[in-house]
Amino acid sequence: MKLCKYPTLLLEELAAKEKSAIKIGPFGSQLKKTELVDKGIHVLGIENVINNIFEGLGERYISEDKFEELHSFEVKPGDILITMMGTIGELAIVPEGTSTSIMDSHLLRFRPNTKLCDRKYISWAIKCSSGVKQSLDKNARGAIMQGLNSSIIKSLPIPVPPLDEQKRIAAILDKADAIHRKRQQAVKLADDFLRATFLDMFGDPVINPKKWKLKSFGDIAIKFSDGPFGSNLKSSHYVTSGIRVIRLQNIGAGKFIDDDKAFISEDHFNSLNNHKCEPGDVLIGTLGDPNLRACILPLYINRALNKADCIQFRPKLDQATPEYTCSLINHPGMLTLAFHLMHGQTRTRVSMGTLRDLLIPVPPILLQQKFANIYRRVNERFDHHSKTSDKNELLFSSLTQRAFRGEL
Repeated sequence: MKLCKYPTLLLEELAAKEKSAIKIGPFGSQLKKTELVDKGIHVLGIENVINNIFEGLGERYISEDKFEELHSFEVKPGDILITMMGTIGELAIVPEGTSTSIMDSHLLRFRPNTKLCDRKYISWAIKCSSGVKQSLDKNARGAIMQGLNSSIIKSLPIPVPPLDEQKRIAAILDKADAIHRKRQQAVKLADDFLRATFLDMFGDPVINPKKWKLKSFGDIAIKFSDGPFGSNLKSSHYVTSGIRVIRLQNIGAGKFIDDDKAFISEDHFNSLNNHKCEPGDVLIGTLGDPNLRACILPLYINRALNKADCIQFRPKLDQATPEYTCSLINHPGMLTLAFHLMHGQTRTRVSMGTLRDLLIPVPPILLQQKFANIYRRVNERFDHHSKTSDKNELLFSSLTQRAFRGEL
């Protein structure tokens, strides 16, 4: 591992020279739920930090009198707030113009000494420095949920270059992050466009306002089958390379997630050949989040089989296209249609049998094919952005590590 050329200081050494520059929000009897009011001084929580929204979100307030009692927990523009419970280590800089607010017990306030450190640089260091990550992973506490305390935060090791260099590094990382976010937004816009196009062409599948003919998934399927259960396919059968096994974690809503790969041998695959999946098959996840989601097996995976709880749906192409049925399954309304089918005492699922019998609207095949052409064009762009984003993720990770080693 390359060593950082910058000196390392503890975070508490970079705090403002004032009492309680590093402080956790009020605990227990200091602030009770019964003391919250409809308007007044805003109480900030984890949701504000994660969403980077400091006005209105959360809608929790205290009175002016209560604020006088808790004024030491006030947050001010320029303060860095760090999440201390649940989703730990997330942070945000309180922006200029934020109204008078205090923090709750799940947040810690770090008020930096701006003569020693740039607040944006410190934020990036806490989020991305390998030394900080190792310290947080090692010291997170809590039997049920990971949690932090002020001692852990105070002792975070921060590489500290000269102030001008901190500002230069922060500016580079801000710019790289802005580019990365724009690419993420482009992918989201593509997804939103497809959903809007689906609704415009076919209407809400729950209401079926265009009165399309209703058929079951079984009626329009050449193949509708679950993967092998029990001893037919166990994790002990997996090998380092061979025939791909499609598992729940590979099925995203409209996206095949090509990581966490599993394989079985050619011989074992031949014994389960009736479960063979082909490119263009719709793969349906019936367990997890969301309970019902689907993607299309990509062309580059020419041989695979589906595991249990991963339904393989191969449509009759004169009845339905993979693109239409995949988008239909991923439409939020499908959860409404399937809700009464869900059962299971510990984990809610939609069974294959009841899903096969579920009646769905089936528009004319020519209209579905028109949508399929749009779907493929958009997803070609989506795949390009996704691959680019993956590369950018790696580049950004490399950039941050170089930044805190003093290699920029």
